[in-house]
Amino acid sequence: MSIQANWVAYKTIVRKEVRRFIRIWPQTILPPAVTTGLYFLIFGALIGRRIGDMGGFSYMEFVAPGLIMMTIITNSYSNVASSFFSAKFQNSVEELLVSPMPNWVILAGWVTGGVARGLCVAAVVTVLTLFFTDIHVQHVGLTVIVILSTAILFATAGFINAVYARTFDDVSIIPTFVLTPLTYLGGIFYSITLLSEFWQSVSHANPIFYMVNAFRFGVLGESDVSPYIALSITAGATLVLILAALKMLNGSRMRS
Repeated sequence: MSIQANWVAYKTIVRKEVRRFIRIWPQTILPPAVTTGLYFLIFGALIGRRIGDMGGFSYMEFVAPGLIMMTIITNSYSNVASSFFSAKFQNSVEELLVSPMPNWVILAGWVTGGVARGLCVAAVVTVLTLFFTDIHVQHVGLTVIVILSTAILFATAGFINAVYARTFDDVSIIPTFVLTPLTYLGGIFYSITLLSEFWQSVSHANPIFYMVNAFRFGVLGESDVSPYIALSITAGATLVLILAALKMLNGSRMRS
C-alpha cells in the first residue's frame, strides 16, 4: 500500500475508535471522572487533612498527579483491550488481516484510539482536580512526554491482552489482578520514603511506580526516583510491547 493509502487506513481506524468511546461517554468518560472525584473528596479533602503534608506538599497536591496518571493508565488500557477483542469476537479483524493494510497500521490505529481516550478522560479529571487544588506544572515538556509514553505503553498492553483473550472474562483478568494492584501500589497515595527498606525495594520493581513519579516530578518538581530513569524504563517497556504486539499480528496467534 502507498503512504496515502496507509494514512487513510490509519485515520479510519482512529476515527472509528474515537467515535465509539465518545458515543458511549456515560460508560467511558463519566465513570472515571466520578470515581476520581470521590478519591479527591475522601482521600484528599477528608483523610488528607489528618495526614498533613507529604513530600513538602499538601496531601491534595501530592495525590493529584497520581490520580491523573491512574486515569490515563486504566483508560488507555481498557479502551484497546475491550474494543479490539470485540472486533476479534465479531470476526471483523479478519477482514483487516487479509487486506493489504500493514500490521503496524492496524496496531497504530488502535493504540492511537486508546491514547485518545486516556487523554480525553485525563483532561476531564484535570479540570475536576482544579476544584480541589491548584496545579502548576513545573516541567511542561517532561510532563507531556510522560503522559504520551505512558498512554502508548498501556494502550499497547491492552492490545496484547485482547489478542490473547478468548472470552470476555479474559479481558478483565489482567486489569483486575495485575493492573489494579500495581497501580495502587505505585505510589499514587503515598511516598515510598514512608516504607521500610524492603518494601521500598519491592516498589522499585513496580513499573507503574516510575511513571507516577515521573509525572509527579513534571507537575510538582519532586519525585522519589530520577525522572530520567523513569523515562528510560517507560521507553524500553513501550518498545518491547510494540515489538511483541507486531509479532503477534504477524504470527499465528490471531488466527488460532
